[in-house]
Amino acid sequence: MPGMAVLVTTRDSVIYHRAAGVLDSVNGRALATDAVFDIASMTKPITSLAALMLVDDGKLGLDDPASRFLPELEGREVLVGVDSANGRLITRPSSREVTIRDLLRHTSGIAYSFSNHELHAAEVAARISGRRAPLVHDPGARWTYGMGTAHLGWIIEQVSGMPLEEFFRQRIFDPLEMHETSFSLPPARAARLMTGYRRRDGALQARSRPDSITSTCCGDGDLISTAGDYARFMQLVLGNGKRRGTRLVSEASMAEMTRNQLGELTVVEQPAVMPGLAAAFPDGAGRDGFGLGFQIAVDAPDGRPDGTLSWGGLYNTHFWIDPTNGIGVLVLTQVLPFYDHRVMEVLRSIERTIYRPATTDS
Repeated sequence: MPGMAVLVTTRDSVIYHRAAGVLDSVNGRALATDAVFDIASMTKPITSLAALMLVDDGKLGLDDPASRFLPELEGREVLVGVDSANGRLITRPSSREVTIRDLLRHTSGIAYSFSNHELHAAEVAARISGRRAPLVHDPGARWTYGMGTAHLGWIIEQVSGMPLEEFFRQRIFDPLEMHETSFSLPPARAARLMTGYRRRDGALQARSRPDSITSTCCGDGDLISTAGDYARFMQLVLGNGKRRGTRLVSEASMAEMTRNQLGELTVVEQPAVMPGLAAAFPDGAGRDGFGLGFQIAVDAPDGRPDGTLSWGGLYNTHFWIDPTNGIGVLVLTQVLPFYDHRVMEVLRSIERTIYRPATTDS
């Protein structure tokens, strides 16, 4: 591993924060605790929180049709296949409309092509874009990880009348003092960005380092942050929507966010369609549930207890929030593919260490 940051927090304070390895393999600079990371899909829980704020404001309903706020989703059809004769998509009408709840819990049928064989084949054959792609199943039929949270970000912009980054800044980042979290990265902060790596033929190869990052501002990814900043978001969740006396979201919305919303369904393993980008994921597939922005542990065999909330980002940034024990854990690096086997070995080792039964002298 070139470098990794690990942080453990309670609802009140960080109790462990260490960084090891190098920030930049070219000049050998050590990775410090203020290192900056591309947290990718760890953006999704923040977008989900923003949506629930609008629910609290009375501007969104969880069971509202998403097309009420984003007309492009109206009548979105379900992919059946591709006509081999002309490369055109074969689709059918969906059984119902996509709802805000579907977007939050990943039951909309909106998928990612890097983890869905059918959609990947359709995108290659018909040259369709992700935003306009058909659903891969009826809304509510099963759990499929996808870019529904990107659509949620566009809805937040429509409903609030603000760019997503400005909404995040005013309603979340400033109140939580997350001053190092943004969709863009100026040159001064880029010097603290950990170099990204890709595993090829078993070896890690460094990717080029940007001098800066221009904002792309999408609800399903692209935030840049630090371990210390993201810990403040985890403290908010551990505080049931309140941090250091400041409440950002109601207890009722937090209860919805953190309960299993899948009913009889479970999280399903997403295949490694593009293995250089992502291995099969997530752990807990076939068993765990999903809330409004978090995977939720169900019948966990060991380690983190049932009810623990978690998710990760493409470059192997991972977190979990354990309300039972009152802790949140961050494990951050910058390695592709997602769920890289060596990163996951380290992550699971950290989890075993945290939950190792205490021993006493006889």
